[in-house]
Amino acid sequence: MTDEPDLLVDDRDGVRTLTLNRPRRKNAVTWEMWARLRDALIAAGDDPGVRVLVLTGAGGAFCSGADVSVLTAGHPARKMRLLSQVALQLQELPMPAIAKVNGVAVGAGWNLALGCDLVVATPESTFAQIFARRGLSVDLGGSWLLPKLVGLQQAKRLALLADTIDAAQARELNLVTWVVPGQEIDGFVDDLATRLAAGPPVALAQTKALLNEGAGGDLRTALAAEARAQGVNFATADAPEAFAAFTEKREPRFSGGWTLDEVASNPVPEQERTHA
Repeated sequence: MTDEPDLLVDDRDGVRTLTLNRPRRKNAVTWEMWARLRDALIAAGDDPGVRVLVLTGAGGAFCSGADVSVLTAGHPARKMRLLSQVALQLQELPMPAIAKVNGVAVGAGWNLALGCDLVVATPESTFAQIFARRGLSVDLGGSWLLPKLVGLQQAKRLALLADTIDAAQARELNLVTWVVPGQEIDGFVDDLATRLAAGPPVALAQTKALLNEGAGGDLRTALAAEARAQGVNFATADAPEAFAAFTEKREPRFSGGWTLDEVASNPVPEQERTHA
């Protein structure tokens, strides 16, 4: 037995890594873990110091889904609300989320990865919408994610047959963003997260939300949302910083600050104020 937490949290240079930590069960998630994961996602979304989230698993597996071997009291509807909260919190995170899939990703575990914005896998990674083999239907947002990513017919194939596919097949179906050798995945994800963490946080949050919303909407609605988002971006300190960096031929230093913050910290002297 061990007292090691089943969900590890690590912060480094604006990157928060959440690691599912039940390697003996291939990181199958208990109901208590789902609650902790939901709370961890809420905390990450509320922390201005977190610029990127990485979700991964310990011990050579990503996640084998919900742990159905552990019976818990409570109505199934209440448990499903918890899963729904996890899926929504992950989808609505204001920062980019990366799934580092270093092994099996099965059932809700696979949909947990698909809920991230980018998915990095190794050639040894395998994937399955295993629900039908358990007498269950798709959950954790799979019924919404799969058709958006692969189209309705392929989504039905994956969900109804519950076949296991490898990383190469997943990449062909656009269910994986990159496949990299196992010995290189840590460095690859670290570099990717560093690049994203250096980006303009407000603009990246706006872009992520626009793409998520625009994928299921019409052009007129998307254009209106883009106009609102640019208004927010122009009110940040990052837009003028990007222009200054361009003219000075240097890399920009994005902070996500609001221009009003700078005005508040450097008020105009009273003799220079204009009065109506």
